[in-house]
Amino acid sequence: MSQTFSHITVLLDEAVRELVHDPDGFYIDGTFGRGGHSAKVLEQLSDQGRLMAIDKDPEAIAHAHQRFGDDARFSIEHGSFADLQSFVEQRGLMGQVSGVLLDLGVSSPQLDDPERGFSFLHDGPLDMRMDTTSGESAADWINRAPETEIADVLFQYGEERFSRRMARAIVEQRAEEPITTTARLARIISEANPRWEKGKHPATRAFQGIRIHINRELADVEACLDQALEVLAPGGKLVVISFHSLEDRLVKRFIRRHVKGDEHLPPGVPVTDDMLKRRLKSAGKAVRAGKDELNVNPRARSAVMRAATKLT
Repeated sequence: MSQTFSHITVLLDEAVRELVHDPDGFYIDGTFGRGGHSAKVLEQLSDQGRLMAIDKDPEAIAHAHQRFGDDARFSIEHGSFADLQSFVEQRGLMGQVSGVLLDLGVSSPQLDDPERGFSFLHDGPLDMRMDTTSGESAADWINRAPETEIADVLFQYGEERFSRRMARAIVEQRAEEPITTTARLARIISEANPRWEKGKHPATRAFQGIRIHINRELADVEACLDQALEVLAPGGKLVVISFHSLEDRLVKRFIRRHVKGDEHLPPGVPVTDDMLKRRLKSAGKAVRAGKDELNVNPRARSAVMRAATKLT
């Protein structure tokens, strides 16, 4: 395992306070990271309570065994939260889960470790995989993908308006020599960016887009949200912390859709509330980090927490 990198858990108290409503319940931390939320959840649980964590990252799995291996209430699965339902079915607990927590995005240890290839601030191998045991690395993809595909990824997932210029530069440069490091990719993208945003590295959006694509982040979130609704017990809590607008938009729309209920009833037919089949009740407005947390952890500035309770 690589050297230890620190991680400050975002919206820790707010998330766990919203999530844990039954100390004897069964809870899921779908993004273990370095265990900040898991530790706080376990503090709230009784001897009968249980917590299952999930993480793609082998380093997170190893850390979980070191930190909580002696706690009989805790277990962890190596995989994606997109397989949430499968993990719950294996335990025979469908429809009995008290709460599901998702802390989306990349953890500080992943960002800060140059060997992981997530950051343009440190030179390292161009990898970006959360699960380093499977899948295609960013270098593999960036050196084989067609120019149009690269441009689409940077535009759709990175919201990068100069995506076509950047994709063209990447294809031209890789023809001379394969792009295998974060520093070289960041330099190519920066030089292709004609208008740098104040206070933001010119490769920020492009790196975000590539990372989301490599890890199937948005597809996994969509799959997990649907499955969370099925595994939760009535009264169970769904709590999601997002770090960019694409994720938050998915979560917001998902909650809103199931709060409203069935919108496809025949026009002109008298509708009673039970016919709408509402499945969620929103916990209210989105929650953001306060000044005290931002002073300690500036990375929390983009965090948005949304929560809802399952009705039926």
